[in-house]
Amino acid sequence: MIEPHHPHDHPSVWSRLRHVLVPHSHDHVDHVVVGEDARALGIRAAWISLAVMGLTALGQVAIVWLSGSVALLADTVHNLGHLATTIPLIIAFKLGAKAPTARYSYGFRRAEDVVGLLIAAVIALSAGLIIWESVRALTSDRQLTHLGWVFAAGLVGFLGNELVAVYRIRAGRRIGSAALVAEGNHARADGLTSLAVVVGAVAAWFGFPQLDAIIGLLIGVVILWILVLSLRSVISRLMDGVDASVVPSLTATASQVPGVHGVASARARWSGHTLQAEVEVTVDPDLSVGVAHEICDEVRRRLPDTVVHLGEATVRVSPAGRPSA
Repeated sequence: MIEPHHPHDHPSVWSRLRHVLVPHSHDHVDHVVVGEDARALGIRAAWISLAVMGLTALGQVAIVWLSGSVALLADTVHNLGHLATTIPLIIAFKLGAKAPTARYSYGFRRAEDVVGLLIAAVIALSAGLIIWESVRALTSDRQLTHLGWVFAAGLVGFLGNELVAVYRIRAGRRIGSAALVAEGNHARADGLTSLAVVVGAVAAWFGFPQLDAIIGLLIGVVILWILVLSLRSVISRLMDGVDASVVPSLTATASQVPGVHGVASARARWSGHTLQAEVEVTVDPDLSVGVAHEICDEVRRRLPDTVVHLGEATVRVSPAGRPSA
């Protein structure tokens, strides 16, 4: 159950950090986009962030080769992971535009949620590689060089990652895409690792090069933590989970339509970045079929005004006082 926010509450550091890394479904959204506009925005966000992350990663690869920094290697590997996951996300957005077929009668929008699992797998692999390389660095003598370049690369990595994170998360919230928000969280985790690279370079300057490998280990652990938190949203979508406020909102809105006696059932699920709802309302059994359908149309018209990201709504009607089918 979602707890209400109070203006005088003082959340803990953990709560604030968790809120930054894993945006909630009830967070403020400047402008919600649905339908084809949402798909176009998602694809554009993916391509723009892909270009920014690609340039950032290419610059860091060269500096890793020159410096031998494990912390910078950790950051670079994670950035390269973005390149491996953004392309499938773009493909998933395009698949979602395909018309339903006899075999896939609900369409292909769930491909977007499946890509969310791929994103999680790539994050897990990159975290494993980072931890492995950090352990190797701790057990061997590795000289760090070109510390000025490492420091600069860390700052550039942070700025590039944070720019992409803000853009992806904001776009993901606007269109209701858990996969795009997960990619934004991926970029934000990279921003944190880039700052850690800066700390490692400073430590090496002052004669503590081992801190570079220790920071690499910490980065790996943080990435695993981000992975677990991000997976919750993706798995929830695959399990047809929605925010706890959605169904009560559907019920309350439908109940307020003139002619509706009650709401027999209401449910909702995500299909990609589209929220689908099914509502069954009860009406006077003496009403004509035409009037009953007019009531259904009015319910269907009002639902998107109170439920964010609702793209499709199926409204059925049954006579009041009789059990629903």
